[in-house]
This record gives sequence, C-alpha cells and structure tokens, in this order.
Amino acid sequence: MTDVYIYDHVRSPRGKGRADGALSEITPVQLAAQMLQAVRDRNALDSTLIEDVLLGCVVPVGEQGGNIARVAALVAGFDHGVPGMQLNRYCGSGLEAVNFAAAKVASGQVDMAIGGGVESMSRVPMGSDGGAMALDPQVAFKMYFTMQGVSADLLSTLYGFTREQCDAYAAESQRRAAQAWANGWFDRSVVAVKDVLGLPVLSRDEAIRADTTLASLAALKPAFLDMGTQYGFDGVALLKYPQIEAIQHMHHAGNSSGIVDGAAAVLVGNAEVGERAGLKPRARIRSVATVGSEPTLMLDAPSFAAQKALKKAGMTAADIGLWELNEAFSSVVLCLMERLNVAHDRINVNGGAIAMGHPLGATGAMILGTLLDEMERRQVGTGLVTLCEAAGMGTATIIELV
Repeated sequence: MTDVYIYDHVRSPRGKGRADGALSEITPVQLAAQMLQAVRDRNALDSTLIEDVLLGCVVPVGEQGGNIARVAALVAGFDHGVPGMQLNRYCGSGLEAVNFAAAKVASGQVDMAIGGGVESMSRVPMGSDGGAMALDPQVAFKMYFTMQGVSADLLSTLYGFTREQCDAYAAESQRRAAQAWANGWFDRSVVAVKDVLGLPVLSRDEAIRADTTLASLAALKPAFLDMGTQYGFDGVALLKYPQIEAIQHMHHAGNSSGIVDGAAAVLVGNAEVGERAGLKPRARIRSVATVGSEPTLMLDAPSFAAQKALKKAGMTAADIGLWELNEAFSSVVLCLMERLNVAHDRINVNGGAIAMGHPLGATGAMILGTLLDEMERRQVGTGLVTLCEAAGMGTATIIELV
C-alpha cells in the first residue's frame, strides 16, 4: 500500500449553534467552501491536483442536503473536474471522510484528496433528518434505543464515575481551551469565516466559558433526568443492563459537548504528488479503524476503535504520545482513560468539545488537525484521534510526524 501523508489542515472557529450565533448567517455550503479555499490558497495549490473532496455531514437535508461536498468544491472555485462526496458516520463523519480520502490514496485510486466535514447546527438542527432508529417503534424496540444523554449517564453509572469527576473533567477542558487560545496554539489552523462582503464574522471559538468553576457546574441540574424517567429511556436501558438498579443522572450542559457550527478540511496525498506541488508532508497516517459497539450504551466504542487501530499499527496505548477524543460527554473520555490507562496530561491537552463545541460532521477532521498541531509544537512523534458515534460505533486514526 502507498504511504499517505497529511500536507495541511484548516478549520473554522466554532460558532454557537443558535439563531444569534456568529455563524448563523453563513450557509453550510459557504462555510465548507471557505475551508476548501483556504487549503488551496495557502498552499498555492492547483485544484486540478485534487482528485476528490469528501466531507462528513450528519444532517444532510435542506441547505446541507444533496451532495454538499461537490457543491462546496464548485463554490470554492475548484476545477469542475474535481468530484465530491458527502458521507455520514454520525459524529465520526469528519474523521471518516479523511480516512476514506486516505484509503483512496493508499489504494492508488487518487494521488491527492481532501477529507473534512461541515455542520451548521444553527441553520439545520440536529435530528432534522429523522431516521428509523428514533422514529420507527419496531426498530427502536429491537435496538433498545435510548437518547445519547441517557447513554452517557448509563456509562457513568456502569463505571462508577461521579458527578464530581464529570464536572472536574469539564472544568479542566474549559481551562485548557482558554489557555490554548491565549497562547496562540490554534492560530496556525483556524481560518476566520467571512460574510458575503468578505468581512470577518468570527475568528475565535465562540462557546468557551473561561470562567467555569466546579461551583458553577455543580449548580446545573442534570439535563437528561426527565428524558430518562418520564419518557421511558431509563427503563429501556435497564432492560439491557439489569445489573444496575437505577441510572445516576449527572450530565448537563456544562459537562456535555456544545451545539455549534463549523467546518474543516484536511489535505492528504502520496509522496509524489506532494513533490509535484512543492509541499512538505507534516505527518503520515499510520493506521485507521472503525468498529461497532453495543448500541444502547453506544458511547464506549472509542476505546475499541483505538485498540483496533493500535493492533493494526503494531503498537500499544503506551506508544501513543498524545490523544484526542471528542468530548461528547465527560464520561466518554473518562471511560477511555480508565480502559486504556491514558493519563489526563496526554489527552485533549488543549480542551475539547465540552469547551469549544461539537459541529457534528466536522469535529473529527477538526480534532485530527488539533492533534497534529500539538504534536508538532511539542515534538511528540505519535498521536491517536478517536470519536464515539451514534448507534454504537467508533472511529480512530493514528498519525506520526515525518
């Protein structure tokens, strides 16, 4: 197989995913197109060298419907010979798009491609696409379907995590994200989003709450208690996991990922095309993996995906210098840290989605780039990025500096 290299990556700042959010007036096509333009322009890249554009998008309806990757590439001014494809692996879509792009390079189908993602949660709300898993009673019954927030509380209950542990993790995420911005550690890769007049509308992540404390988090009520107890989801989960008597609800807005808008793009290719384009590779993709896990619990798949990727690479968890795991909920990260014995000072070292938000289809590509930037800054040779995904799935990618 051909070696695959990451040549560059960019991401937008994350805007609050509501009507008064800074990016709410930017359409998802424009959001994605601006990231594609940034990759092209800052590398002085001839777009005819890009043989495919793959973008993750979790709610591909309305303004995000059709094939947003192809449309965004055309709006970005790419040559009309550049195809595009939208894909959906739920919250792992952005990373899976990069992995698909890398697979096309590795197999020799293409020499260079862009993988990334986009999600405008202010304009196309989560759940707008429906889906049998949640809406068809026969399907939901067979799957023991529960809402993700209840699954997060189920995970905490099964592992014995406390509200205090979840809140402490969340407070540290806020501190780390604020520190990273203050020190300029995101500056290399974050591209300001502009309006139709070309004026910047957002240049920094909008959702960070730097003043978060354990006391302020402790004042928040559990967000999924009523959902679990009054709408029956706790009962469904307990049928699947009868070894526990009750679910301890402890997740809330402060220790769960925020709803935001955002987009990202990652440029991958083989060594030869990089030389032709005059580009220097920044990292090599060493291995990738995607797994399924039990769909009621749903959120513990990252450790399984990581283990599969590590096995494919002939590595162990101890060989990974830095980790990035999407902070869907505090318990997701606490679970992986416990299962794989990952120290807190090696994972999500610049904060994560609890602080900055989780633009569903884009997050995987975003945190891959965050990982690469930090590996270069610290001169850490290896890194692993992973995410949990709805319906019980996980995706992981291992990269190494070159």
